[in-house]
Amino acid sequence: MADAQLETYRRSIDNIDAALIHILAERFRITQAVGEYKAKAQLPPADPGREQAQIARLRQLAEDSQLDPEFSEKFLRFIIDEVIRHHEQARGE
Repeated sequence: MADAQLETYRRSIDNIDAALIHILAERFRITQAVGEYKAKAQLPPADPGREQAQIARLRQLAEDSQLDPEFSEKFLRFIIDEVIRHHEQARGE
């Protein structure tokens, strides 16, 4: 059986994990709306310039927060790729 301190840490981790899921769900609701807008406006699903700017911005935020910027870029790339896939689906590609 785990000790009380470990249980406290785990409860905090569980709360953070739940918050991350809620934040990701909200982010994807918004990007889904962006995908629908882009499809109607006949805009391309991907915006490489914005992607690069976002990656650079989040790498800097990661460094400032003492988080591995490589990890943050991989995480953001995973999200961006999923968003683009949704945008392509909205266009019927």
